[in-house]
Amino acid sequence: MKKNNLIADQPLVNRVANSGLITINLEEDYPTRDFIDFDLKEYLFKELILKEKDFRLALKEMDWEVYRDKIVLIYCSTDAILPVWSYMLVSAYLAPIAYDQYQGPKSEYLKQHYTQVIADMDCAAHEGKKVVIKGCSDKDVPPSAYLQMTKALQPYAQSIMYGEPCSTVPIFKRPRKV
Repeated sequence: MKKNNLIADQPLVNRVANSGLITINLEEDYPTRDFIDFDLKEYLFKELILKEKDFRLALKEMDWEVYRDKIVLIYCSTDAILPVWSYMLVSAYLAPIAYDQYQGPKSEYLKQHYTQVIADMDCAAHEGKKVVIKGCSDKDVPPSAYLQMTKALQPYAQSIMYGEPCSTVPIFKRPRKV
């Protein structure tokens, strides 16, 4: 049986590399520091009542080194009604130790983080370009980051796609000027 040599005689062409696609990988902007929780519940009487004197003493005697260079998520996992200053006091102790601190869960921290990352991007640099926002991330990049990235790029990009450069889902295409 005779083999068809048409394919073997032609040089391999990387169509993805030659396509002019710009890939934005939001996973590259995922925080590199460890996250650690600070649950105020542990410092409440019967996990519900904040006694100021006991709370202040517990914070003063605490070993804060466990929070060094970490992103600290401050919250209360019970339905306790806490004064705002309780979060402020924890924050004051964390300020010289923690890399960052946030009042709320990791998912909300990531939303805020990506809002800032995208706001700091120079989306105008993608004027008239075909952009792929990489999907299938191994890290928990929030869906809101993809929405915000699309919104930020749309005034500039010629087209926006989602996925991998070899297999994309079209999201937006600027109409051709006549």
